[in-house]
Amino acid sequence: MNRTLTQNPQEYLVSVRAGEVKLEGNLVIPEGATGVVLFAHGSGSSRHSPRNRYVAQVLQQAGLATLLIDLLTLEEEEIDLRTRHLRFDIALLASRLVGATDWLAQYPETCNLKIGYFGASTGAGAALVAATERQEAVQAIVSRGGRPDLAGSVLPDVKAPTLLIVGGYDLPVIAMNEDALAQLRSPKRLEIIPEATHLFEEPGTLAAVAQLASQWFTHYLS
Repeated sequence: MNRTLTQNPQEYLVSVRAGEVKLEGNLVIPEGATGVVLFAHGSGSSRHSPRNRYVAQVLQQAGLATLLIDLLTLEEEEIDLRTRHLRFDIALLASRLVGATDWLAQYPETCNLKIGYFGASTGAGAALVAATERQEAVQAIVSRGGRPDLAGSVLPDVKAPTLLIVGGYDLPVIAMNEDALAQLRSPKRLEIIPEATHLFEEPGTLAAVAQLASQWFTHYLS
């Protein structure tokens, strides 16, 4: 495993083996971390997403380790600019999350930490699918503006406690999340952030997301 120190003394650039590919990621492990949260980005996003990096920083302040990875390789991203299909290939994205989950379970500095998933947009669907394939490892899931409907028929099989967060103005996605909530059988909750759109760009809305996620993860990953 290769890792390189970044400008943040606690942050390392890591190469994560997931099946036949290696994925680039940013790993932060605060001292005394009680759990680790693996981020699953939405379509068109990456581990450099300022929204997800902000949430990750809030989780780190709460004593949680974070791993932000790109679920597609650089070559796949270049192909996808022309075809746009890989970003919606939930089975592929879920398999990459499973690979990253196995990596966390084997890496010496994270192998004893409980694992959670933070999924955004299409990444939420992939996270829910991946969680059904690693039931014992994944202890909590948070979805931000997610598409849990993309997990399809496996929703009732999810065992990890799941928090769905949606913007109050994101009406189509609210309906999708309400339907998914009804299918989930694990501990679950739907939180609607007032006056927030899909990307939570309105003042204070992303902070509300981060706070809810922090509370959920610290409760289930401690």
